[in-house]
Amino acid sequence: MTQLLTNARIFTGDEILQGWGLRLADGLVQELLAPGASAGDTAMTDLGGDLLAPGFIDCQVNGGGGILFTDQPDVATISAIATAHRKFGTTGLLPTLISTDWESMTAAAAAVQTARKQGLAGLLGLHFEGPYLNPERKGAHDGAQIRPLDNTALDLFASADLGSVVVTLAPEMVPPGTIRRLADAGVRICAGHSAASHDQITAALDEGLAGFTHLFNAMPAMASRQPGIVGAALADRNSYCGIIADGHHVHPTTLRVALAAKTAGRMLLVTDAMPSVGGSGDSFQLAGRTVNVSDGRCTLADGTLAGSNLDMATAVRNTVNLLEQTLEEALRMASLYPAEFLGLAHERGRIAPGYRADLVQLDDDLNVRRTWIGGE
Repeated sequence: MTQLLTNARIFTGDEILQGWGLRLADGLVQELLAPGASAGDTAMTDLGGDLLAPGFIDCQVNGGGGILFTDQPDVATISAIATAHRKFGTTGLLPTLISTDWESMTAAAAAVQTARKQGLAGLLGLHFEGPYLNPERKGAHDGAQIRPLDNTALDLFASADLGSVVVTLAPEMVPPGTIRRLADAGVRICAGHSAASHDQITAALDEGLAGFTHLFNAMPAMASRQPGIVGAALADRNSYCGIIADGHHVHPTTLRVALAAKTAGRMLLVTDAMPSVGGSGDSFQLAGRTVNVSDGRCTLADGTLAGSNLDMATAVRNTVNLLEQTLEEALRMASLYPAEFLGLAHERGRIAPGYRADLVQLDDDLNVRRTWIGGE
């Protein structure tokens, strides 16, 4: 079915076009129409001057809609989480499995494979966050689940039909050559929950380390003579850094400094969202522990942050208002840069002919009015 969206401010990924229109068909963007261009007899939807941007892509989503993926790693859970986050402009995501047992890991992989075969809207792949982490930097992860990496897990990560696969691990906890083996298989390895030294991270980057999970969190601070993982991440020109721009995980000034230091186009927004996003209630369970949700924070009883209560639309607003980035750059951090990190920038992250019609309509305050996934 052909659709025509008119009277929009269209952010193409490069610039904002005032008063343009967009023709969609077969799940793709067919053409951009300048103001006054003929629509023919196609039915039109007037967007009332709102902003139309590429749909947001979130590479780290633990839960949403009251459900935690790790607790129920099945197709119904993936669908519920994707539905919850779509309300906030997310049109593509990676359900994220927090450190857990082997049975849950294989169940999660099977659920993603099945959901992809079914064409579940919004599903891009799978993120394994652990359990191959440094126990000293486990954060809210269950320490009882943290264990050494074995060949069976390597084979699982490289499984076919999982889409884009991200694995967060502590480079200092895996044997040399592991990251290269996974990178060669197309898996995107991120360093996280790690106390690796600068030299260990440099070696991991040489093996193909692709990025860093929630930069600054669950890793030592950078110091004058010990740059560590944070210093190595900011100095490297090619790797990507996920950041949680909720005003709680990292001070906005720290993130502004990081944005100024890191290569342009290599910082991307993630939510690290928990079941409270798009859900109800002021608490939930994580590995038998109660996580309280209050003042925009998800915390264990001892105050440890346990994921976030952040959605992507709020992350974009915070990037503009707290991190002092331009609207265009904030939108790129939510769409184009994640697409590039996942190797999907040939089809997502821009509004251009031939790209997927994954779109978000935003009002002047950057609240979500509507989304399209594959033009629907």
